[in-house]
Amino acid sequence: MSVLAVGLSHRSSPVALLERVALSGESRLKVMSEMVGTSAVNEVMIVATCNRMEVYADVDKFHPGVTAISELLSWHTGVSMGELTEHLYVHYEERAVQHLFSVACGLDSMVVGEGQILGQVRTALKEAQQGGTLGRVLNDLGQRALRVGKRAHTETHLDHAGADMVSLGLTVAMRHLPVAAAGAAPAATGGRCPVHAASTADAVAAALPQPQALTGRRVLVLGAGSMSALSANTVARQGASSVVVANRTFERAARLAECLTEAYEPIASRAVPFEDAAAQLADVDLVISCTGAQGLVLTRDEVEATLAGRGARPLVFLDLALPRDVDEAVRELPGVELVDIEDLRRAAAEGADDTSGRSDDLSLVRDIVEEEVAEYQSVRRAELVAPTVVALRSKARLVVDTELARLQGRLPDLDDKARGEITHAMRRVVDKLLHQPTVRVKQLAAGPNGDSYEAALRELFDLDPATPDAVTRIDPAVGEEK
Repeated sequence: MSVLAVGLSHRSSPVALLERVALSGESRLKVMSEMVGTSAVNEVMIVATCNRMEVYADVDKFHPGVTAISELLSWHTGVSMGELTEHLYVHYEERAVQHLFSVACGLDSMVVGEGQILGQVRTALKEAQQGGTLGRVLNDLGQRALRVGKRAHTETHLDHAGADMVSLGLTVAMRHLPVAAAGAAPAATGGRCPVHAASTADAVAAALPQPQALTGRRVLVLGAGSMSALSANTVARQGASSVVVANRTFERAARLAECLTEAYEPIASRAVPFEDAAAQLADVDLVISCTGAQGLVLTRDEVEATLAGRGARPLVFLDLALPRDVDEAVRELPGVELVDIEDLRRAAAEGADDTSGRSDDLSLVRDIVEEEVAEYQSVRRAELVAPTVVALRSKARLVVDTELARLQGRLPDLDDKARGEITHAMRRVVDKLLHQPTVRVKQLAAGPNGDSYEAALRELFDLDPATPDAVTRIDPAVGEEK
């Protein structure tokens, strides 16, 4: 069993291709189910965000695993294998583990250090569990990745030194709006708003410079998921005068709007049916969209139809969705500006060399990742030797049972007490002889090149740790003999 990572991200692929390989939740479940249906893949989970799509799998062999995953991705996305493999990156074993831990810490994010990725990894685990494609290997790995990410954010200040996707997006979007008249940002009421409290990156955004252009602006938020909730809370805190929320499930939009009213004063917030979202364009200054829809939410014609009543007021769209929500053709309309993932990637790249105040934190996070990878690999190597140890004990037990059966044939008149003492003594002798070498091989297996000791044990005693008898004697919880 080996961990394999196959994926595309903003680092390896143009956003247009990322948009084409983006899969809806239902599609991801189907793809994962088909992947584990192949002989090459044992377990699988998919980490999907607005700037990455990564498949993590437990496979028996490298090449068959890569082939099965790549071919199914190509089939389900309609992207040719040639185009897909040109931008795919592949990590195997320790490098795959290191990559996932780096992703969970935000080191591989478009905005380094952002904390939203933790929720996205957690979602990937949940989806795989619901789809029945998550097993012990990936569950342990995913849970460890979440722990590593939390540790990185707790022990360093990397997230506070950087920004999140929403904050970066607002910073770029606000360049297209003139600074409004100065005014006080709405004060948080201290209410326990579930949507507001659930946004882990919210406190990070509060520490960032506040875009003055948001003061007094009217904002439309399309969607009511975690990214949309973070967006709504961020613009409310940074001085927006009103926030309108539209979502396909109206109740979720209403709840988010209610939370904004509870959490901030004197902001005006309300929810509207999703089909009425386009009608709101005549009155707002900024539209933030992140719906997860598979098609366009706002077309060029819908936007153009609202411009006549706006006068000279500019209209800015911040499209955080992948696939995109807003028709790219709106850029052609007068007074309309569109900021999408591609724009954010360029903005992030421009600031990539600015690590002032972050270099120490980056180094600390990388050290955490290396330490956690080494610990994970050590534990994994120790676990992998367990079936061989069990197979050795099983074989020894079989030898004892065979000799006891021979004894029964030779001494049929032996009384039960004597027979019990002989049985007990033989088993104790075998257990004592095997105790030290089995304990030692587990210790050695946890170190570098530890698999060679396990291989030597198999060779010396002619063991097959994959036999049903050996497997049934392993406790899945601890990897020890029952």
